[in-house]
Amino acid sequence: MTMSKAMEPTRRSSSMKRTRRWQTALHYLILTVVALFFFLPVYYLIVGSFRPSAEVLSGLSGFMPTNLSFANYAGVFDHLSSDATGHFGQFALVSIIVTTAVVAGSLIVNSMAAYSFARMKWRGKKVLFLLVIILTIIPFEAVALPLYYMFSGQRDTVVIQAIPFIANAFSIFLFYTFFLDVPAEIEEAARLDGAGPFRTFFQVIVPITKPAFATVAILTFLAQWGSYLWPVLMVSDPTVRPLPLAISIFQNQQPPEWGQVLAFGTMFIVPVLAVFLIFQRWFVASISSSAIKG
Repeated sequence: MTMSKAMEPTRRSSSMKRTRRWQTALHYLILTVVALFFFLPVYYLIVGSFRPSAEVLSGLSGFMPTNLSFANYAGVFDHLSSDATGHFGQFALVSIIVTTAVVAGSLIVNSMAAYSFARMKWRGKKVLFLLVIILTIIPFEAVALPLYYMFSGQRDTVVIQAIPFIANAFSIFLFYTFFLDVPAEIEEAARLDGAGPFRTFFQVIVPITKPAFATVAILTFLAQWGSYLWPVLMVSDPTVRPLPLAISIFQNQQPPEWGQVLAFGTMFIVPVLAVFLIFQRWFVASISSSAIKG
């Protein structure tokens, strides 16, 4: 009887360990299924970009990496080789310029606006911040047409593709939540050393809130790199056409060359993957800190 009672904790411990193993295995299984769900379309895109167009839409065999070549990539550059169609290099350059301008402008403008809301005292701050919160729930589609009429005289320019997206209410709110968690003592110490608001912001606040800047940079880059509606409204000149609009027009060519369309799509997503790999450390850090705060 005594030995039986003594062995009960051991049995319970062993049972709990088996339960944890099954739970861990189930978690990994679910994560694997979810990862495959997101990975397979990207895999299909990349593999299809190297296969002949006739074999791309061939059911499950489209996933097989056979008959691979760079012919589709060469075909994209061959089709986009005149002033009438535009050039792939032009499209990529326009997207890079516009996206870089929006990301850089967004980090500066939105972070400084958020810092003023989080740390400074000025008349009307609460009313304006409430307006920022309201703007976060208004989709761009709701204001696209008014903006079109406001800027109709500046169509077919690179500048007009960037201006409406630099100031962003959601980015301001995201920066604001991070700045609120910065201890006030750090800023007070900087002021005692003679630092003004701008010096305090750029030399003290910015270095310790890198995860926030990385998060906003990634989210802004993703949104702007794939921006389609605004270029459709404002761009008709092939020389200032960004990649999302260019690929939409390219895939409508007759007869459709799906291998080339997938090659275009692969080249389109490569910068997205590169940006995420560069900033992933800070992005993950921001997600982790947000989870801890929540």
